[in-house]
Amino acid sequence: MSTSTNNSLELNGTRTYDLIVQPSDLASAISSNAEIDKFPRVLATSRMVTFMEIAAARVLQPLLSPGQLSVDTSINTTHSAPTPVGARVTAEAKYISQKGKLYQFEVIAKDEAGEVGHGSHERAIVEIARLENGAKKRGTSQ
Repeated sequence: MSTSTNNSLELNGTRTYDLIVQPSDLASAISSNAEIDKFPRVLATSRMVTFMEIAAARVLQPLLSPGQLSVDTSINTTHSAPTPVGARVTAEAKYISQKGKLYQFEVIAKDEAGEVGHGSHERAIVEIARLENGAKKRGTSQ
């Protein structure tokens, strides 16, 4: 992991990610076997978390050197309200602090009716080649 940079993040700097919930974003779309696995036709928690991660990654974008990206190291969320297909969701990440190589954020997701989720999130800046080489070394069981 490398965090060397000439830039710095503004404390409480925020970025957002918004979209219209599609059928592929629903909890009911998660399973490949809908007859066994029953989930509701509302925004999936995993998709809400993805939107929060994208917002946080956007905060770190100015710090990235060529060949780097940011990755999720930890997320703790509460999904507090259902969101239907067709609703606009906005995820917001607010930079809180840096502890070592970890950047910490408060995250929140809202739809037109109000908050649908919130939590805390950590990211690290890593070298893409190192990350991908580490994944290759893990191999597959096949």
